[in-house]
Amino acid sequence: MLRSRVLGTGSYVPEKVLTNAELESMVETSDDWISSRTGIRERRVAVEESTSDMAARAAKAALKESGVSPKDIDLIVVGTVTPEMAFPSTACAVQSQLGIRAGAAAFDVSAACSGFLYALDIADKYLKAGGVKKALVIGVDRFSQLLDWKDRSTCVLFGDGAGAVVLSAEKGAKGVLSCHIHADGKHWEMLYAKSGLQPSPFDKREAEPAAIRMNGNETFKIAVRTMGQAIKEVLDDTGIKPEDIALLIPHQANLRIINAIRERLDLPEDRVFTNLDKFGNTSAGSIPLALDEAAKQGRVKDGDIVLFVAFGGGLTWASAAIKW
Repeated sequence: MLRSRVLGTGSYVPEKVLTNAELESMVETSDDWISSRTGIRERRVAVEESTSDMAARAAKAALKESGVSPKDIDLIVVGTVTPEMAFPSTACAVQSQLGIRAGAAAFDVSAACSGFLYALDIADKYLKAGGVKKALVIGVDRFSQLLDWKDRSTCVLFGDGAGAVVLSAEKGAKGVLSCHIHADGKHWEMLYAKSGLQPSPFDKREAEPAAIRMNGNETFKIAVRTMGQAIKEVLDDTGIKPEDIALLIPHQANLRIINAIRERLDLPEDRVFTNLDKFGNTSAGSIPLALDEAAKQGRVKDGDIVLFVAFGGGLTWASAAIKW
């Protein structure tokens, strides 16, 4: 049986650090208010880097670690909701920047914070079907350009960043064991951002700024419920038990959500990876960024079962399990 095996991981975050203390001078908030409610102490903000720049740098690092040549990549799937261009896709921009061979398929997936796991699921299916041999999967977002910097309920939460993995179709027990993606569009107004496109001379609708709008309390409740369901789906599908999980890497949105999920699984803190204190919520970049950091720290070892779960605007949610 073919499985999608991870050959390498990579990540990129901008150099500029924006601390909670600095936000105190920009909006009515405080370090204590932010950290106690979210677990976030600082985040990275892109100054010169575009979305595709960050994606390409993360992908370049993943390719280097994997030993795979850009010329051997057959598929590029990018999860993002903050492309710098309406078209072509961020994936095509990455293809150009990295010199990935002409003829490789390249496209973006829009699933907000679930974007990386959506992209992983799609790439996994292509690889298992035998249509491609090597795939590059990227999660990236530049939310600093989508924020209303006067809205303290949202501007304190997000950061910019990217992560990537190189996958290879290989026979054996290691690789993606299970992947599931879901959505419920009736709740779209819980968490959204308008496109920011200019209205045409014929458009009767009022233009709305491209800024994130969120119903925090309701989003929290739905996130905990659906992420719990998504984890159960992976466990039921694979026969994995909570005690078999070497590391849970959840979407890094809010420490209270992460703790609620951890308690449902009865996992000790050292088996749940978090880095949102340093990077905030990087949306689609969150999980692959955390995976790369965990791998570099030696938190993921040969033969380990790693579980992933995410939730985002749409509303969308997703889960996956990988045997390292």
